[in-house]
Amino acid sequence: MENQPFLCSTCGVEYAPAPTPPQHCKICEDERQYVNPKGQSWTTLTQVNKSYKNIIEKVAPEIYAIYSTPSFAIGQRAHLLITPQGNILWDCIANLDETTIDLIGKIGGIDAIAISHPHYYSTVEKWSKAFGNVPVYIHKKDKEWLGRTDFNLVLWDEEQKLIREDITLINCGGHFDGATVLHYKDILLVGDVIQICPDLKSVSVMYSYPNYIPLAQKDVLYIQKSLKDFDYNRMYGAFGHYLRKDAQQIMQFSMERYLKIYK
Repeated sequence: MENQPFLCSTCGVEYAPAPTPPQHCKICEDERQYVNPKGQSWTTLTQVNKSYKNIIEKVAPEIYAIYSTPSFAIGQRAHLLITPQGNILWDCIANLDETTIDLIGKIGGIDAIAISHPHYYSTVEKWSKAFGNVPVYIHKKDKEWLGRTDFNLVLWDEEQKLIREDITLINCGGHFDGATVLHYKDILLVGDVIQICPDLKSVSVMYSYPNYIPLAQKDVLYIQKSLKDFDYNRMYGAFGHYLRKDAQQIMQFSMERYLKIYK
């Protein structure tokens, strides 16, 4: 059988080409995720293309959300940040087709990709190569979770990394050791490293969201510390919940509420 890359049907992460699917998905077997109760299953991007289409939705003057319908795997959104310094794809989704490539090309394409944490590694190799082999920024602490590395991978290991003027990646940890958020002007892109709650008045930070495993006090304190030098007013999360104002105050309130629990 010809080698091909297989995607985990549950988390959407793609693995290196092989003649048969892997025996295990290391992402799903980790306690922060889960294996499908019916058993590990695999698919391919070709199969995904047949059943899903992508929506590209403008959610702010400088941000487009990109997501699949119907929802696939974890169901997260990627976000395309439009800046004079270049367009940054924040996080990734599994489905990528020619229509998506064409539509993104019409709004300026992608100049770099940054991923918040391993659950959203997805088909990032395909996205990078589709837009000219653009660099993909992933924190070095999370390199063990990569399903494949045959792309323009940039592993960084600082607490902060300036990838363009005014665009900074911040390693805040918590959900994963290398968990990252992106700061640009008054915006914080967070994936679900910081989970925006449905009430739009609070946020959550957890070790595992699907398995409800809380973070240790030291991790909450580190998240606080990692963001203390940054000002922001808006926050954009992975599941369509957005704080369009007062995000910094909401973050501070939420972290202080967590810390009271530990006392």
